[in-house]
Amino acid sequence: MYLELFKLRELPFRLSPDPQFLYLSKQHARAKAYMESTIWFTDGFVVITGEIGAGKTTLIETFLRELQGDVVVAQINQTQLSPTAFLQSILVQFGFRPFDMKKPEVLATLNQFLVEQHVNGRKVLLIVDEAQNLTNRVLEELRMLSGIETTKEKVLRIILVGQPELNDKLNSRELIQLAQRVRLRFHLNTMSQAETSAYIDHRLEVAGSHGRRIFAEDTYPVIYMYSGGVPRLINTLCDTAMMAAFSRDRDTVSLEDLEAAIGELQWVEFNANTNRMQALKVEHAPSAHMRADPVVGRILLANGGNTVLERELRPGRLVIGRTPDNDIQIDSKFISRHHCQIVTQPNSCLIEDLNSTNGIYVHSKRVRRHNLNDGDVVQLGQHEIMYIDERAPRPRAGADPSDADDADER
Repeated sequence: MYLELFKLRELPFRLSPDPQFLYLSKQHARAKAYMESTIWFTDGFVVITGEIGAGKTTLIETFLRELQGDVVVAQINQTQLSPTAFLQSILVQFGFRPFDMKKPEVLATLNQFLVEQHVNGRKVLLIVDEAQNLTNRVLEELRMLSGIETTKEKVLRIILVGQPELNDKLNSRELIQLAQRVRLRFHLNTMSQAETSAYIDHRLEVAGSHGRRIFAEDTYPVIYMYSGGVPRLINTLCDTAMMAAFSRDRDTVSLEDLEAAIGELQWVEFNANTNRMQALKVEHAPSAHMRADPVVGRILLANGGNTVLERELRPGRLVIGRTPDNDIQIDSKFISRHHCQIVTQPNSCLIEDLNSTNGIYVHSKRVRRHNLNDGDVVQLGQHEIMYIDERAPRPRAGADPSDADDADER
């Protein structure tokens, strides 16, 4: 990768949430303060919402890392569950094995555990990420859990974190009782242009830049224009631009490198009205850069021996994970939110683990990163990815292999 060229200790723009790289904009600092308030106030929920890529999960990880030892935490990330399965997941986080328990037993065990922790002077916190996926029935179970109390106070603190659709659910008539329990509600907006520039410099500094200016001054406004101040989009664009500079053996990122990255990603300017990135339709407006990009390879995604997806690989980056914001989504409990990425250059293709829980395996060996060769099979949980190098010469269908020898003789 480009670390040696840019004289950095680690990659500055990873997509995986890393508290070390958190940039506390005014928005993020306020959201973090709301989270911290749950430790001192037990009445009601705290709800944090934000668009995809706004930095919610990184905020959670930072908050958890700073908690005192007297706080017992259950963190739920898989939210597409039935009410009973959701309650069982909470118990699993607290160290129980509740899979054979019926719902009344699960509730009784939870109730007893919460009261015992309170008696022993410990605070219990439940954090639910991707909470917009919770059904109304599960949210009603959460409301009931929040009511467990001693003679003096509630014993369970609850933080719900999710995309803006969570607010729509909480505002519905069916959940009016739950909405009345919400004590604090905050929405993470995108960063300003000044915050975007500071965010980039902060991540580079943490990665080891020591104040060196790696991005040219005129790239910052363009990065903001195409990312809209969304942290994940900033990371994607900056990392791709650094790859473009690396391919030209330059230790600073110029506007030319940034424009090449925008072409590889096929992005148009960020639309502030929808707060979403819109992909440029190649068939309607192909650029000269996009037409020049050759297909380097292909991947076949399989599950149980059946191919479920095929994707061409051109220069750029492809992120694979469980959530919908990935380039390729694999909806499986064995796959992390952002599991791995495939970085394609004109002459090479690399797969890299993004600090996933279950890792990636090549030849039954867990690897951090691996240069893909034609025919390689990478294991991701219960899925497999086969890499096909389109640059590798292949015999024509129906051709006699001896024809090549005859041609050489001629």
